[in-house]
Amino acid sequence: MVNPTVPWKAPEVENDDDFRVHVFSSSSEMGRYLYELDVHLDRFLLSASKAKISSPFSQSTLRSIIIQLTAASKCKKGTLRFWLSAGPGDFLLSSAGCPTSAFYAVVIDHDFSQCKEGVKVITSNVPMKPPLFATAKNVNYLPNVLSVMEAEEKGASSSVWVDDEGYIAEGPNVNVAFITQDKEFVMPPFDNILHGCTAKRLLQLAPKLVDQGLLKGVATKKISLEEAKAAAEMMYVGSTLPLLPIIEWDDQPIGNGSVGELTMVLSNLLWDDMVTGSGTQRIPVPYV
Repeated sequence: MVNPTVPWKAPEVENDDDFRVHVFSSSSEMGRYLYELDVHLDRFLLSASKAKISSPFSQSTLRSIIIQLTAASKCKKGTLRFWLSAGPGDFLLSSAGCPTSAFYAVVIDHDFSQCKEGVKVITSNVPMKPPLFATAKNVNYLPNVLSVMEAEEKGASSSVWVDDEGYIAEGPNVNVAFITQDKEFVMPPFDNILHGCTAKRLLQLAPKLVDQGLLKGVATKKISLEEAKAAAEMMYVGSTLPLLPIIEWDDQPIGNGSVGELTMVLSNLLWDDMVTGSGTQRIPVPYV
């Protein structure tokens, strides 16, 4: 159970933080386990460092608080989200007047499952975030919100950002991946976009399909818009999906316009890792 003396805070009793400059991350609950909590915490604290926010707790203490909270929630399947704020202060731009940072966490009961239906996307006209802000996961989600709304207005589900050089970047809170006509699994490099924890895990798992002869290779590399639209298969990858097939882009079909066979093989591979995988990816929750 959560120790009442541990100062984690629920959003409904949140302090009125100055400008709400937060960094955040999320993790998934599957069965009695938290998936990839440690890598999310690593990125969480890296984002905090870029935002010049010091954590009030060590990483091990944050980990313990999150596990205790999940156990107390009784939730067995859903999403865990956590934030770090500069804290209450004097309502000026600098955090110098904030006496201490604040940590918040919430468990969201959500019975999600594998995504087996394909979606339509567009190329976003909303400017993408510059690298400093794109690589630090923070609550500045206005570009993400506007890009999704832009897609919905055009009858699509979401969008894809293309950088100033004409290379594929990412989606609004998700990474983008492709299977080429030569059966190579590729993602854009993470230099100027969010370091997606689930995307990186999929890059670790995908070589199994190379060993099975289903893929010819796995790589991160720059992908032009023309190359991307010529791909055999396309997908979004993200913690809350975890993999979503894409079948149409800017009113043009991807491949044959159907959910790709290898896309679903990758989806099954990732889903199995979440549900039954071994190793440090799955952290047991001590439910009472």
